Amino acid sequence: MATSTEPNESRLDDDLTLLTETLEEVLKSSGDPADQKYIELKTKAEQALHDVKSRLSEASDTYYYRAKQAVYTADDYVHEKPWHGIGVGATVGLVIGLLLARR
Repeated sequence: MATSTEPNESRLDDDLTLLTETLEEVLKSSGDPADQKYIELKTKAEQALHDVKSRLSEASDTYYYRAKQAVYTADDYVHEKPWHGIGVGATVGLVIGLLLARR
């Protein structure tokens, strides 16, 4: 089930990145620097932007760690049971070949 949410998580990361870039542009280009309300709002927005970037960085690290663990687990399995790995690889290759032949 975790693999079905990964594309959604990737899209969420892309959306958050776009949002942070847009917010950075807005903060750089708008407002009256002499207005106290603008200064407070800008400070709050900059802090929120910093927090989002930190969380996004931590999430990316988590995704990388999980992917790395999955690769190590698969590698260990193939080393322990090489014929199973060959069978799975052959089956996947056959299915992909059949799907491509249908086109």
